[in-house]
Amino acid sequence: MYLAEVLRLEGRGDHIDFDKCARCQVRSADHRCSDCLAGGELLCASCLVEAHRQLPLHRVEYWTGSEFERKTLKSMGLRIQLGHWTSFNRLCSVPTPASGDDFIIVDSNGVHEVGLDFCGCGQAELPTVQLLRGRLWAATTTNPKTAATFAVLRRYQILSFESKCSTQEFYESLARLTDNLQHKKNRNKDEENARLDKKRDRYPSFLLMMKQWRVIQMLKRAACGHDPLGLSNVREGQCALLCPACPQPGKNMSVGWQDAPPDKQFLHALFLAIDANFRLKRKDVSSEEKDPGLGRGWAFYAEVVAYMKHVRKHWKQKQDRSHCVAHDAVDKPDREACGTASSGVGAVDCARHNMKRPSAVGDLQLGERYINMDYIFFRSVAGTELVRLFVSYDIACQWHIHLWSRMEQYENELLVLPGFAGTHKRFVTFLVPKFHLPAHIEACNLKFSFNLTRDVGQTDGEAPERGWANANPLAASTKEMGPGTRRDTLDDHFNDWNHKKTIGLGYQLRKKMLNAVPEMVKTRLALSDMEESLGAEPVAEWTEMAEKWEASSSSPNPFETQRKDEHLAKVRGDLAAEAAQREAEGGGDASDVKGDMHITELLAMGLQLEEQQRTLGFDVAATGLHPTNDQRRAMIERTSKLRRKIFAWIEVQMKFFPGVADEREQEDNRRARAAEAEPVPGLKVSDIALWLPSAIVGAGGCSGRVVCKDEVLEHEYRLRVGQAHETLHEVRRLLLVRTHLYKLKDTHARGVRANTRSADKIAALNDRVKRAAAGYRTARAALVSLGGVLKRRDWEWELLPLREEDVRGLPPKRAKITREERELSWIWISRGSQAQPGDDAAMNEAVRIEWAKARARAMRWREEVDLLEEEMQRVRRFLVWREGWWMEQVGRKRGLDVAEAEGETAYAKRQAGVQRELRRLFDIEWDGLPDLVAAGRLGGGGG
Repeated sequence: MYLAEVLRLEGRGDHIDFDKCARCQVRSADHRCSDCLAGGELLCASCLVEAHRQLPLHRVEYWTGSEFERKTLKSMGLRIQLGHWTSFNRLCSVPTPASGDDFIIVDSNGVHEVGLDFCGCGQAELPTVQLLRGRLWAATTTNPKTAATFAVLRRYQILSFESKCSTQEFYESLARLTDNLQHKKNRNKDEENARLDKKRDRYPSFLLMMKQWRVIQMLKRAACGHDPLGLSNVREGQCALLCPACPQPGKNMSVGWQDAPPDKQFLHALFLAIDANFRLKRKDVSSEEKDPGLGRGWAFYAEVVAYMKHVRKHWKQKQDRSHCVAHDAVDKPDREACGTASSGVGAVDCARHNMKRPSAVGDLQLGERYINMDYIFFRSVAGTELVRLFVSYDIACQWHIHLWSRMEQYENELLVLPGFAGTHKRFVTFLVPKFHLPAHIEACNLKFSFNLTRDVGQTDGEAPERGWANANPLAASTKEMGPGTRRDTLDDHFNDWNHKKTIGLGYQLRKKMLNAVPEMVKTRLALSDMEESLGAEPVAEWTEMAEKWEASSSSPNPFETQRKDEHLAKVRGDLAAEAAQREAEGGGDASDVKGDMHITELLAMGLQLEEQQRTLGFDVAATGLHPTNDQRRAMIERTSKLRRKIFAWIEVQMKFFPGVADEREQEDNRRARAAEAEPVPGLKVSDIALWLPSAIVGAGGCSGRVVCKDEVLEHEYRLRVGQAHETLHEVRRLLLVRTHLYKLKDTHARGVRANTRSADKIAALNDRVKRAAAGYRTARAALVSLGGVLKRRDWEWELLPLREEDVRGLPPKRAKITREERELSWIWISRGSQAQPGDDAAMNEAVRIEWAKARARAMRWREEVDLLEEEMQRVRRFLVWREGWWMEQVGRKRGLDVAEAEGETAYAKRQAGVQRELRRLFDIEWDGLPDLVAAGRLGGGGG
């Protein structure tokens, strides 16, 4: 039906039986307009022209007798008359045809050739002014022959914001609407086959008009047209839309914010996020001389002359290499810079609301160099009255180290707030975004974490990444632009991004609050339950420790292990270093070295083989009685490989302990007999005895056939202590992970599939717990043998027997559990080597760290609720201030004619009304939230 109706419209349709014009009823009805809502009505040429006096850009068609052909209103005699209206409500006109009478207007319907007359009377304005008053944007101020409608410029601007299409792509679509038979335009002057009529190709003109439109609209929305001093008084960053939720003294801060108590100062802190984008590069085309741009640092881009002067002045500044992991941004600043005039863009955003900051964007020349990022950071905070800043940057751990000494070099050119350099260390906190932090070393994860830092709420620092995701599609077009056009375009897009984020603040803050209040209650109750199970004494001690660390980072960190158990790798390193030192001093025992292997290396390799045997035994048991062919093949291959390793190790062992050969021979006989009865030969390789020194002394020195020196036993003793600590630590870690998986399963797993997947993960984790526990028991059994010979009993206080019932996690919260289950297992109790039997055992550091994390989670969510509450109030105050600010623009200019004054007044009042309407909508959006917050603070979740 749809197809049939569409084809029917190609003919005269319902008008097929009407020969006379529907209006005059005299002349033949053979013309129609395809753009009018009543498209299809057949009129005569005269009536159609008369009906389109105010619609000169519509497309009309002529019925030839068998089909419709396109026709222009100009060819039918319609002309556009510009001029001014008289007191008789008529357009005053003394027609003066446009030069050449081939005027082109670009409209949403295509590229139109029109007949246009300017007013030539004595009161006529300049042709450009006449075009503008007709809502036509002139391509030039001298003898204009091309214009674009305001509507098409506005349409493309919005379209580019949402789709990021280029100007050329948009213009090509208009050209195809005009004539879809033309192929893609090749503007090379030597191209002879292009079917486009050269005189109607207005792409360069449209490009220029769009560039002007963007900047003029930006100036208009910043009330620059209301300034009596005009554009000469536009300040740097004035045209950038501000974030209503960020603290801005004089605009949205509460009365007396400077005197807020220390525990509430974070509510008035500025959260900044710094990042660079290497997708938004620009090719080495054009130049500042050819394309300086229309904006001069009026919005987000820092003023280019001062910025480039700074870059050139400090270009040779040396950049220290990273002390963290190898960050390319630090160690390889020249990445992807080849062949580009700009290798990317650096920017500063507000970290909590994801909006670009004024004067805080700059082009990068050679990657993410400090001289660029320093400039845009200091420009973004220059002149601020705020004294508390949180700064997020993915390489903050390296960038901040010499930042203040660099600032002293820049201070004269960056106009940093006086006194800022002297007080910065007390007020600025540097952090690494949450997503980027795991890629840093452990020390950075403790020092620069949002989760562990006080007063940051649930800020994640990843705001710039979200903004880049919106801007990245622009890269395809902006990389080909000149420097000025590119800056103007990005400024326009960043302004639109801030606009969309502003009008979305009502929903976003409400959504965050609805999530934050229940989480605040949940984490507070979890912390309370944990502290109840731990007791008041350790909680008080740890709270004091946490508060001292929060006040001074030089104090012990409650999230960090203070007592470092010597794990296996550490012991191996110490033993190797001691052996090397003895050999260097000439005091080494020759019997400790056979070939190129030291006795400590042999023992360490033996412990590794022992672990591999244990792992293989667990894996074989996990396959069950009926393994698949792939499982059977994999186990046989692993068994054969491990057997070869063991036999190679035994050959070396015989050189150190020749007396073990007799035991080996007896063992080989037993293994041969076992293999005859075993249908899968070699599957029991995990049972091969390695006869390490602990096993030898445990078997009575193999009845006197093998002698182990005390030094050798001491070596294995130290290795076994390290192995026991390491496996016990692994047991604790896996139990904490298992607790986390149980929580996830209870909270999120819904349905058979999700529950089965969660159960499989937990089952696999339980197998790893059993394997780690078995490793601990093996190490402890060896220590029993070695300790008896060496007369060492100090390890017994730290490393107790591990029963099955001891392998359990921390006591569950708010659950019906037995008294025994509520008591902590000894594995969570710290029994350090300095402690003595009978001393009061302090809680294990793992428990303290778990408590510290629970406390941090509860504090972050409470802070988040406080911050959201304050931000909502700041948004309201900002909108009130902005409404009043717009009203203050009324009447600023003097000496205007009545029409101009009325226009400026109307615009200012309309913008004031926009702020008022936003405030009304936000109040509706946030209705009921204060009650929710109050209920959450009193203890209820608020649902």
